[in-house]
Amino acid sequence: MSSNTIDDLTTKLAGTTVEANTELVYKKKNSTFKLNTAQDAQELVTSIETFSNLKALRLEGNTLGIEAAEAVGKALQKHPEFERALWSDMFTGRLKTEIPHALKHLGAGIMTAGAKLVELDLSDNAFGPNGMNGLVDLLPSSSCYTLNILKLNNNGLGITGGKMLAKCLTECYENSKTAGRPLALKVFISGRNRLENDGTKALAQVFKMIGTLENISMPQNGINPPGILALVDALNTNPNITTLNLNDNTVTEKGAVSLVQVLPKLTNLEILNLGDCLLRNGGAKKLATVLQDNNHKLKELILSGNEIKQDGANEVIESIENKQNIQKLDLDTNQFGEEGCDIIRGMLEAMNKEDILESLSGDEGTDDEEEDEDGEEDDDDVEESEGEEVNDPELQVKGQSLTPQKKVTAGDFLAFPSPTKLQHLGDNKGEAIKAELGNESNDIEKVVDTIFRISSIVTESDVTTKTTACQCADELLKSIVKDESESSLFTNLYLVKLGLIKGEDKKYRPPTDVSGPLLVLTHIIQQEYIAHISREILQIFIAKTHPVLDKAQSARHQLLQTLYAF
Repeated sequence: MSSNTIDDLTTKLAGTTVEANTELVYKKKNSTFKLNTAQDAQELVTSIETFSNLKALRLEGNTLGIEAAEAVGKALQKHPEFERALWSDMFTGRLKTEIPHALKHLGAGIMTAGAKLVELDLSDNAFGPNGMNGLVDLLPSSSCYTLNILKLNNNGLGITGGKMLAKCLTECYENSKTAGRPLALKVFISGRNRLENDGTKALAQVFKMIGTLENISMPQNGINPPGILALVDALNTNPNITTLNLNDNTVTEKGAVSLVQVLPKLTNLEILNLGDCLLRNGGAKKLATVLQDNNHKLKELILSGNEIKQDGANEVIESIENKQNIQKLDLDTNQFGEEGCDIIRGMLEAMNKEDILESLSGDEGTDDEEEDEDGEEDDDDVEESEGEEVNDPELQVKGQSLTPQKKVTAGDFLAFPSPTKLQHLGDNKGEAIKAELGNESNDIEKVVDTIFRISSIVTESDVTTKTTACQCADELLKSIVKDESESSLFTNLYLVKLGLIKGEDKKYRPPTDVSGPLLVLTHIIQQEYIAHISREILQIFIAKTHPVLDKAQSARHQLLQTLYAF
C-alpha cells in the first residue's frame, strides 16, 4: 500500500493514525469511538483490511460492542503477520456479559489468520472472571505460542479468573512444547486483580514451568506469605528476572524470609518494588543482609510504606553502597522521625548517592524513646563498620540529632511531633499548642488535623504521652465544640483523617497505624462536649471491617467498648 493511500485513509478516519508503517492506532482526540454495530466499525474495518504489514493494532480508549468486535475480528483474518494486540481500556460502558463474546470474535480473527502474537494487552478492562471466558480459546492456541508480553492489569479477575488464566497458560505451554516451540513468556503484568493466595499459587505453577520470565508485576492482589512462598518457588526457575513488583501485597517479615532466599539467584534484577508490603523492620533488615553482596545490577529499590524504623533504613542504605547502577531509592511513608530522615540523607550524601533518594515528606514519625534505645547500638555499629571511611559528617548529624540543645517550642513539636518534645513543652502544653495555632485554633478542621498529629505519637504502653495528648485534645476542642452540629462536624473530619470516609482532598492518605488517634478518640468521646449523635456515628464506622482498623485491633477494641457503654 502506497504512502498516499495511507495518508488518504488516515485523513478519512480522522482519528486513525499509522506509526512506523506497522502499527494502526484508532483513536479520536479527546473523545472515544463508540462502536456498537458492524456499520459503526466500518471505517476501522476498512483501514485494517487495506493496511499492508499490520503488526500492531492499538484500540485503547475506545469501546467495542459484540457486533463491532465481530467485524474487526473478520478484518484481522487477513493479517497473518499480526503480532501485537494493544487493547487496553477498550470496553468502557460495556456489560460484563458482552465482553467475553467480543473477545471471542477478536480472538477468532487472530487464530483464523494464523497470526503469531508477541504481545497481548487487555489492561484496564474491568471484565472480571467472566471475561476470561472470552480468552479460553485464544490463549491455549498456536497463535499464543510466541507470546512474549501478557498484560492483564486491573481486570478484576479475582481468584476464579486467576485460576482460569493459569489453566489457559498451562495448556498453551504444554501445547507449544509438544509442537517443539515452548511458550517463552518474558513479561507478565497482572496488578489490581484480587488474585489472593489461591490465584497466585495457580499462576506460580505456570511461571515455574515456563522459566523464561523477566518481568513479574503483580501489585495490589491481596497476596499473603503463602502466595509469596509459591512465587519464590517459581522465581527459582526464572533466573533472568529484571523486574519484580509485589507492591501493596501483605508480604510481611515472614514472606520476606522466603523472598530473600531466591534473590541471590536473580543476578539480573534491576527493579525491586516491595512498597506497602508490611515488611517492618525485621523484613527490611533481612532484605538488606542479602542485598549487601548480591543483585549488583539493581537500579530501583522501592520500600515505601513498610513501617521501617531508622535502624532498618540504615542497613538498607548500607546494602546499596556498592550498587553502581542504583538510580532510585524510595523509603517514604516509613517511621524514621525527623532526626532519622536527616541521618538517612546524611548517609546517602556521604556515599555520593543523595540524588537517588525519593522524597521523605510522607514519613510517619517514630517514638523518640524507642529511637534512643536503638540509636546507641546503631551508632556503635556505624563506628565499627565505617570508622575508617570519611563518614564524619554523618556521625555528627547523628550526635546532634540525638541530643537537641535548643528549647522545644510548640512550633517545634507540631513541625515533627515526638513524645520527648511533647513532655518538654512546659506545664501548660495544651495552651502552648493552642497559642501556636493562633486564630486557626477556631478552625475545627485545623484543630482536628492538629489533634491527629499529636495522637500520632501515642501508644498504649506510654501512659504519660497518652494522658498528655488527651489533655491537649481537650484544651483544643472544649472551646469550639459547643453544640451538636459542631460535634458532628468534628466526627466527620476525624473519620476522614482515619481514612474511613472520603474527604475533599483526594490525595490524602491515612497513616498506616491509627492506634494513637483511636486511643485519643476513646478519651474524647467520653467528654461532655461530644454529642450523643457523634457517638452513634462513630460506632457505626468503627464497627465496620476496614484495613486501616484491622491494623489497630487493640485500640479499636477499646474504642468500641467505650462506645457501647454509652
